[in-house]
Amino acid sequence: MIPRQPKKPSSGGEDDWMSTYADMVTLLLGFFILLASISKVDMALFEQVQAGMAKGVGKRDIETPIQNLKQEMKEILVQMNVDESSSIGSDTSGVVIEFASSSFFDPGSADLRQEAAPILRRVADTLNADIYKNFQVEVQGHTDDTPIHSPRFPSNWELSSARATGVVRFFLENQMTPTRLRAVGLADVSPKVPNRDPFGNPLPTNREINRRIVIRVNPNRL
Repeated sequence: MIPRQPKKPSSGGEDDWMSTYADMVTLLLGFFILLASISKVDMALFEQVQAGMAKGVGKRDIETPIQNLKQEMKEILVQMNVDESSSIGSDTSGVVIEFASSSFFDPGSADLRQEAAPILRRVADTLNADIYKNFQVEVQGHTDDTPIHSPRFPSNWELSSARATGVVRFFLENQMTPTRLRAVGLADVSPKVPNRDPFGNPLPTNREINRRIVIRVNPNRL
């Protein structure tokens, strides 16, 4: 009778993948539970988390169009020397680009200044790139609380709407698809800072901040 050979202890290496797989599944489950628990998805944050998971779990890079667009727009603002009169950031929907109204319009006017054309053309060319072709573009006009009464603009509602429409019209002339665009006039109802101090006195610096054009660029919901 041949004696049995003792079994060699298993190194466990063959089952290591199960641990990694279980970790990945747990991470994905937690991630989607988090998404389901909130009513509005932060698209910029979602993109960052998605990219991080792809790199950490799948060891691969994926496109991050929101972050790419922010970086491209920052470079444009610097190259066009308007970075001091503009800003760029992101919110829960996408990228937010703000320009001081004085960069585009004369006081009380909705006619685009000649100096605005090169800036807006660069913005339009960037947004027309294939990677952003499905992004929606909303242009908002904002004024301060100084009343305006003119035959063309009876109130700040007409002025802010005309300014937003003027920018949208420029985008249309630069080959942007009409269904991507939206013009919104908000007059003085959405100020960044108070137009007046607690005693009702005007704050000229704050009013200047509130007079702005906001371009919101949002990807389609996932």
